[in-house]
Amino acid sequence: MRKIWKKRILINNPTLLDRNLIERDLHDGNQVIIQFSHPDFYGSILEEVDELCARWDEDFGVRFYAHYSLSFDCHTLLRIPHVKMLHLDSLTQAHNTEALAKLDHLRSLSIGIYELENSEILGIDTLHSLNKLNIISDKKTLNLQYFKEFSDLEELHVGGKVKNLDAIGYLENLNYLALHSISKLPLHCINRLRKLEHLRILLGGREHIHEIEENTIENLEITRVRGFHDLTNITAFQALKRLVIEDQIQLKEISFNQEMKALEELSIRNCKGLTRLTGMEQLPLLHTLRILKTAIDFDSFIHQKLPNSLSTVEFATFKSKADREIQQSLAALGFQ
Repeated sequence: MRKIWKKRILINNPTLLDRNLIERDLHDGNQVIIQFSHPDFYGSILEEVDELCARWDEDFGVRFYAHYSLSFDCHTLLRIPHVKMLHLDSLTQAHNTEALAKLDHLRSLSIGIYELENSEILGIDTLHSLNKLNIISDKKTLNLQYFKEFSDLEELHVGGKVKNLDAIGYLENLNYLALHSISKLPLHCINRLRKLEHLRILLGGREHIHEIEENTIENLEITRVRGFHDLTNITAFQALKRLVIEDQIQLKEISFNQEMKALEELSIRNCKGLTRLTGMEQLPLLHTLRILKTAIDFDSFIHQKLPNSLSTVEFATFKSKADREIQQSLAALGFQ
């Protein structure tokens, strides 16, 4: 199942709400988020926002962000008790976070509070019914042990300083997982996620992902992970349809030494140390290939056996003359 990305419409610091426009956007299948950057803007309108929260599902949400030089007072949330989608983003500080316990309808939550003081925030009971959660902790070490209680969670983006990462393995309905700036902690918990289809590993540091065994993951992204140099277990991802590797300067080789019957799209960007990409004949359904800013020699690469399904090839060194010649060669070979 491919993840559906909805268009997000942001209404910033409104003094009036155009209900007709909001409802039209929601009926069209978009997300609508009313956002506030300072208490001066939400002082008189939050009760009206809450009426819309009560009427609509989690495609209608509220966001509090910035509040520069101020600590966001989470008691403000008591004025929108029907909120189902809530973003507390790009905030330096926040206090009274226990107010989240009063939000009985919450289904989607994003917490980006730089100086998050409550490392046990996931223990708040009302969060255990969340369907989506995005939480990054930069200062405090966030305790993830409470994930044992999150039986409805399908999408999780978690990062920063964390402990008890293995508790992610209890999220049996998880479909989407993004691990952000989590360094070196082993990833055995992923092997227990039988419904996981989307995995993103972003930033942080680790040398490989050998802990991940056979799985149902369809989309894998590895981006700017410090020290990452070994992708030899890629054929354990037999359900993989889309693979994205970006900004991995220590990765020297990618080899498909076993058939991967599902892979349709392969994108490799800014992996300046990558010299070899082999086994392309093992990808019978591959239709789109992007190789940008690597050390792969185009002439050597293009003369290996390529899958018959391949129709779109983008290969760029970001050297003007070389790239013009490569484009001419690809066009002559019939690639888009």
